[in-house]
Amino acid sequence: MGLAVEMRAGQVLLVLLAASVVMPAKDPLLNVCMDAKHHKTKPGPEGMLHGQCAPWKDNACCTANTSSEAHKDQSYLYNFNWNHCGVMPPKCKRHFIQDTCLYECSPNLGPWIDQADSSWRRERILHVPLCKEDCEEWWEDCKDYVTCKENWHKGWNWATGTNRCPWGSMCRPFTQVFPRPKDLCEKIWSNSYKYTTERRGSGRCIQMWFDPTQGNPNVVVAKYYAWKKRSSPARMEDVTAETGRAACAVPWLVLLLALVLLTAGWGSYGWRSL
Repeated sequence: MGLAVEMRAGQVLLVLLAASVVMPAKDPLLNVCMDAKHHKTKPGPEGMLHGQCAPWKDNACCTANTSSEAHKDQSYLYNFNWNHCGVMPPKCKRHFIQDTCLYECSPNLGPWIDQADSSWRRERILHVPLCKEDCEEWWEDCKDYVTCKENWHKGWNWATGTNRCPWGSMCRPFTQVFPRPKDLCEKIWSNSYKYTTERRGSGRCIQMWFDPTQGNPNVVVAKYYAWKKRSSPARMEDVTAETGRAACAVPWLVLLLALVLLTAGWGSYGWRSL
């Protein structure tokens, strides 16, 4: 009887050990939310997201309330005023709304999350490869607007509680502040985005705009760049450590179960038989 129990325990232990070897660890760069002001701690479905943020409703890092605020001219999210040099045309504003939806809602920006040195967020995105069409259409639809600043992340006059042009600055056409689409996409948010020649559907660039009925194309893009980042010698050590921490729970579970099973086997003989 005792021998049979020990044999069954050994078989179960072998199965558990095999499972721990083949069970993939969660990739820390995929399906994650950044540690920022309004992001959820983990992505998940939202029953309803407002307007242009709706494509992310099946798996989002934003709440319904955040998605609604993203569409307002001056919301509680950041007290940011799009109309700092006059009323922003709707065809231009829709790109900034979409940019906000991508930033707040997307769980596919993990490969580009970086540490932030600000009081209101611990992480930011850096050098996200934006699809050529997204960047060029953004610039084309905003080129007739005016602004007083190249970098909208910092340097504003916040004396009234909302952003106003710095003292002495002048409102100038977008085409003067941002001569090319590349200038707009890379400079406006401190290099959060990177201009690329990759096109939508290539699997090599992040899309701000996509049809959710066809699935989220950014899932594949994030997987590609996560693999590329893991393969980089400069990142190999850090990523190995991260995945090692993610996987360490499995061997501990195996050891715990093994101890329980073996104790049951020894108990059938009695401790004095050892």
